[in-house]
Amino acid sequence: MTTAERENLLAGAERLRAEISKRIVGQKEAIEEILLAIVAGGHALLVGVPGLAKTLMIRSLAEALHLHFRRIQFTPDLVPADITGSEIMEEDRATGHRAFRFVKGPIFANVILADEINRAPPRTQAALLEAMQEHSVTAAGVRMPLPRPFFVLATQNPIEQEGTYPLPEAQLDRFLFEIRVGYPDESDEVRILKSTTSADLPALNPILGDAETLALQCLVRDVSAENGALSYAAALVRATRPDNHRAPRIVKRYVRWGAGPRGGQALILGAKAFALMNGRSAVATSDIQRVTHAVLRHRVLPNFAADAEGVSVESIIDELIASIDQPKRGNSH
Repeated sequence: MTTAERENLLAGAERLRAEISKRIVGQKEAIEEILLAIVAGGHALLVGVPGLAKTLMIRSLAEALHLHFRRIQFTPDLVPADITGSEIMEEDRATGHRAFRFVKGPIFANVILADEINRAPPRTQAALLEAMQEHSVTAAGVRMPLPRPFFVLATQNPIEQEGTYPLPEAQLDRFLFEIRVGYPDESDEVRILKSTTSADLPALNPILGDAETLALQCLVRDVSAENGALSYAAALVRATRPDNHRAPRIVKRYVRWGAGPRGGQALILGAKAFALMNGRSAVATSDIQRVTHAVLRHRVLPNFAADAEGVSVESIIDELIASIDQPKRGNSH
């Protein structure tokens, strides 16, 4: 890839951010993390109370990416075939011959919005998460690859737990990021009221297609991560485990289970995506720190003592970052 092609791709990614912002007021950090997950080739879980434009954010992203988008509303009666597809019997009217034909489900798209993923039973959640991991669906012994690029952006409401099925930790680990969508500040809330009650939502122009999105993912893999950055990411992940001798006191006291090696992979991929989006060709310690909360907040499991004493996973991660020595200059860029 030439330097000009690379610069055009990065400029397109920046225009994509600006295009989404035409419709979404505020939420800059959440939008940035969604874009980082997509550029890194991972899936993301968006957590926030109702009314914070999580669904609109994802739909707007799909429009600006010019990719095939499907929304799946998760409900307690949803079955795996509703997501992956099912076989139907068809009869040829001319010959009378009958045969099964597989009808593809909504998962055969580029961008999947799994709305309120914790409202579907575990069997259905597992069908989606298996497809996320394998990037394929198997039916009647036949493996069918999913379109590329392929992203699952799931939403979850943190305040309503009745009638829900919390995602198991092993399945949460399939998401590259957990993105927290918070309340807007006062000025943004005023803008939201103005823009949503006076006119239709603005139309979005398609900025990037499937080829450009895949090319960006390849560029991420080319970003350099020196030994110092790799060691720092590994130290962060290992320090989340309460039985590790380098774990800080807050982890030993308040964490039941820490992150596995996939957490370290997510730190490096997320940091590479952040470095690339900011025009740099090598990962810095600050890039790793930028994505640490999004990577670890669903991989670090607080124990009962943390719940009882009001110690949040965010404060645990803050202290974790403060406790790990950064690599010396020259080992990381």
